[in-house]
Amino acid sequence: MKYSKINTFMLCAALGMMTACGGGGQEGGEAPAEAPQSMVKKAEADPMENTGIGPISELSLPEEIDQEMAAKGAEIYQLKCTACHKPDVKFIGPPPVGVFERRNPAWVMNMILNPEQMVKEDPIAKKLLMEFNGSPMANQNLTQEEARAVLEYFRTL
Repeated sequence: MKYSKINTFMLCAALGMMTACGGGGQEGGEAPAEAPQSMVKKAEADPMENTGIGPISELSLPEEIDQEMAAKGAEIYQLKCTACHKPDVKFIGPPPVGVFERRNPAWVMNMILNPEQMVKEDPIAKKLLMEFNGSPMANQNLTQEEARAVLEYFRTL
């Protein structure tokens, strides 16, 4: 009886140690603990290639700025965006000055048109949400035409 209690104890201790070690996460097809972080870094590697999540999959901006469209965009920006965005100063949200040096135009459009899903699923939008103290961008319910006008205004800044 004494012998079997010792064997049972030793077996339980050995199993406990093997379970606690976990085998480094390599058995059973599990990825190493760093895999999610490396995947995020890979997704963020080139923000100019990331088009975001939303209705716009591609957007090329013409060389010349459409001044009429930009003026309409400036009006929309003044009405709907200035509570959180200042053109060249970090405020509640990031400044739009130089945004196309940091982001793909399609990403900017999708952020304007689809901010809720962007902050939930897009790695760059998630990072911005944290950088700006968890203040999500409000959906201003702009049409694609209005959002494109705001982009044109951003090009004039």
